[in-house]
Amino acid sequence: MKLDYLQALKRVNEARGAWVLHGQEPLLEQNLLDTFRASWVTNDIERQRYEVNSVSDWKTVFNALNSLSLFSNQLAIEAHGNIKPDANGLKELKSYLQHNELNLLLIVMPKQDSSSLKSNFFQTIDANGVNVALTANYPKDRQQILAVEAEKLGIKLAKDAWQWLEQHHEHNLLAAKNSLMRVSDTFPDVEIIQIEQLYSCLQDQSRYTTYDLNDAVLQGNLAQAIKIYQYLVASGEPLTLLLWSISKEMRLLMQLFEQPQNALQIGIWKTKINLYQQALRRLNPNSFLDWPTLLVRIDASIKGLGHENPEHLLQQAIANLCGTPLFNLSHEH
Repeated sequence: MKLDYLQALKRVNEARGAWVLHGQEPLLEQNLLDTFRASWVTNDIERQRYEVNSVSDWKTVFNALNSLSLFSNQLAIEAHGNIKPDANGLKELKSYLQHNELNLLLIVMPKQDSSSLKSNFFQTIDANGVNVALTANYPKDRQQILAVEAEKLGIKLAKDAWQWLEQHHEHNLLAAKNSLMRVSDTFPDVEIIQIEQLYSCLQDQSRYTTYDLNDAVLQGNLAQAIKIYQYLVASGEPLTLLLWSISKEMRLLMQLFEQPQNALQIGIWKTKINLYQQALRRLNPNSFLDWPTLLVRIDASIKGLGHENPEHLLQQAIANLCGTPLFNLSHEH
């Protein structure tokens, strides 16, 4: 049987046999595991955990499943790893599924590709166990999942605040949950959280990263980009890393301008394509001609060659990426 995350959450108490959780959403995995563990404690179910690093580790797992301790009449075993049982292990699994009605084998795996999901192991689980894909591919799913998190925290969000949260975190559910926690701590008395409250919480975040800088330049927000840049310089971020980050954005924009159809192939994230396309519409392609020279000058100045100030030149590059050059590059030497 196949279940999604929200369906799985509802069935934790009745889980028996074999369940497989697989995916790359740490929030969903952690929440489900926490729910399972709490349920085992409540129902006096003994829990054991095993790491599966080789095929032979499955033998240990099945031995444990088939031997209850004197003190418990039910057992839950967590097996973590990315190695599926071999032919012998599959025999053990089928035998366990036929004869052992009370225990639970909970297998936790990373994201699986489509060929893995067609393997004998997954076919056995689909037929006789429960297969839970920890994914949230659609905005509606992600919002449902985060709505459950918001409810746990006792907060409600305005409709456009949900959209803002989703876009800001590029579908990273764990980061979005952290923002919900922060906003519920900061505004305990606000009935409906608006974008302003979410934004102010994120503005107060003690740490900006180069990713925040990239987002600001792609959005053409010069004031915010310079603020983040100055913060990064003041907190000791190496200028070489800032140069690498800025030159990567320049390179991607120049490549997208020449190959507008190939965004994914040149390495732009699917969720970010729109942002790059908007940046291209805002920028004057003629300015691209000056970018390579500017990057060479920044590189040289960081290495101490010549007399230019690398921090000033980096600010120039940021301004160019935002589409508001500080001055005409070709005259400034």
